[in-house]
Amino acid sequence: MTALRYDVLGIGNAIVDVIARAEDDFLVAQGMNKGTMALIDEARAQAIYSAMGPAVESSGGSAANTIVGVASFGARAAFVGKVKDDKLGHSFVHDIRAAGVAFDTKPATGGPSTARCYIMVTPDGERTMNTFLGAAQDLRPTDIDEGQVASAAVTYLEGYLWDPPLAKEAFVKAAGIAHKAGRRVALTLSDAFCVDRYRAEFLDLIRKGIVDIMFANERELHSLYETADFDSAVNALRNDVRLGVVTRSEKGCLVVTREETDAVHALPVERVVDATGAGDLFAAGFMVGLSRDNDYRAAARLGALAAAEVIQHLGARPETSLKALAEQGGLG
Repeated sequence: MTALRYDVLGIGNAIVDVIARAEDDFLVAQGMNKGTMALIDEARAQAIYSAMGPAVESSGGSAANTIVGVASFGARAAFVGKVKDDKLGHSFVHDIRAAGVAFDTKPATGGPSTARCYIMVTPDGERTMNTFLGAAQDLRPTDIDEGQVASAAVTYLEGYLWDPPLAKEAFVKAAGIAHKAGRRVALTLSDAFCVDRYRAEFLDLIRKGIVDIMFANERELHSLYETADFDSAVNALRNDVRLGVVTRSEKGCLVVTREETDAVHALPVERVVDATGAGDLFAAGFMVGLSRDNDYRAAARLGALAAAEVIQHLGARPETSLKALAEQGGLG
């Protein structure tokens, strides 16, 4: 059996986040649907950038944020994602490696520029995202290293990556390698509109056992099972997946298995500054807990700790060592 080199390997869109504060009327004026993610082209990206206020740039992407969170806990982390050999691409590579994450995917030399996401944060902490996927869509099966995937305890995919056909093939390839090596595969549904586009395919992934662990928030779960009744959606999830984790903001989360459903409280926070990355960082803590053979409740508490840290400041990556916070809270 391949030796274990990584606790979690993430596969996702390599994106540079451009974050700015905005009022609700700005969203209305720009035709943005508050609290959701919209895919945009390069021309729309330039128009939004021209209209938005002062912004902070940081390397992002849903799975990449999760993997940086994994590293912040002191766990062994790796990421696979595509950037272009340009200024933003160099920024992404520097940031993710500086966070302690192994990143070896070769950059694209041609084609569209490095992906970026314009994130508008309203006073209530809600984030509205506009994403130009650019070079991130060029991830392909040849970017998947069999030895690297086989050496990771969990391979984690973001649902956003299900848009480009070649990236989809890359993930299915990685899942097959992981299972052949006796490892686990996780999927985050990412966004309700993403689920709307690929509902049947996502259900197929979990029902066929291609995915072992699924992360979703309430909105995504309702979309997946096309029901407004939460209990019905949870019951359907229990029948489909070996392990499901449903995040519920301030209400905490539910850990769903075939045998039981366990509710775990969220950690209290003084003020929500920016909800960007809450689900991403929750997944980081949960998977770190699994890598340490913690029970599901303990894993969920690590997830709650990571989510609480990230929503109290601007940006989708931790500003404080999650390892230190876990140790201070007796969770290390």
